[in-house]
Amino acid sequence: MKQGPLILGIESSCDETAAALYGDCGLLAHAVHSQIALHADYGGVVPELASRDHIRKLIPLIDTVMTQAGAPHVTGIAYTRGPGLIGALMVGATVAAGLGMSLGVPVLGVHHMEGHLLSPMLEDEAPQFPFVALLVSGGHTLLVEVRGVGRYRLLGQSLDDAVGEAFDKTAKILGLGYPGGPALAALAQRGDGTQFDFPRPMLKKPGLDFSFSGLKTAVMLAVKAGGAGEHADLAASFERAVIDTLVAKCRRALTATGCHRLVVAGGVGGNQRLRAALAEQGRQDGFALHFPRHAFCTDNAAMIAHVGWLRAAEMRPGIAAADARARWPLTELEPPTATPAPATTA
Repeated sequence: MKQGPLILGIESSCDETAAALYGDCGLLAHAVHSQIALHADYGGVVPELASRDHIRKLIPLIDTVMTQAGAPHVTGIAYTRGPGLIGALMVGATVAAGLGMSLGVPVLGVHHMEGHLLSPMLEDEAPQFPFVALLVSGGHTLLVEVRGVGRYRLLGQSLDDAVGEAFDKTAKILGLGYPGGPALAALAQRGDGTQFDFPRPMLKKPGLDFSFSGLKTAVMLAVKAGGAGEHADLAASFERAVIDTLVAKCRRALTATGCHRLVVAGGVGGNQRLRAALAEQGRQDGFALHFPRHAFCTDNAAMIAHVGWLRAAEMRPGIAAADARARWPLTELEPPTATPAPATTA
């Protein structure tokens, strides 16, 4: 019996180093190393340090997942080509190209955001096409209509700060540690989200774009006006304004497309109060809601290996170039020439 594609996935776009194996039987193994401790003293990701740490950690992580899976014979390698930090991306690209040459298997650079977009398909209850996807992370805020693999229509995006970026900057205003987003979400649990009437950006305007820089400024002005002793309430009020905005825009997108399924992915997709608000709205409006597990909300290689598996027909034999793109619009992607049958397990 002919073996289907078995893909080694490599992720190194920012501050997580990861490797995974995905094949016809689903996800076989995955491992992630976080650089949070490395960057904590600097209050943010230092690109040169991130790249050097990827160099140290990537090969041991690949060895780990290969051992966990029983050292299978991979048929292809998928790595994050972009978008992301160019130095960090080049680490994954060069390792993938080198491994592909040494193992004699093809290599494919895949889109980081397509990995997030399709990450809920790693779960047992995978969404069916079509659906609307909300991608919310430190660098991106997108609403996308998804009609199939590679069939994406951008509905809306942030005109300034991404949601995760707004969380991090607001956390800095409140004097919280790094990473700021999770710290702010934790503080918000102890606060009253009705104490500060922050704006819900762009809800009074038609369309599906976002803007969060003004909301961050509103928090800063509240702190200067004497709210410094009420940080938990500030955090809760900021978070509530963000969630109200995201929920409202998702409802608009579902109405505009006629879809009845919503996918939420990316690091901010792990926020518990966002999940609860969307779940409640889904019960009221009658739309189905899909999330990846928390481990697959942040950057990981399982989603990269999965996309590589879906796009295995695009892999070509020969020596691959170590190619990376710091900026890469999602709308440039096209459907794969062929896709494997669904995995038997996730």
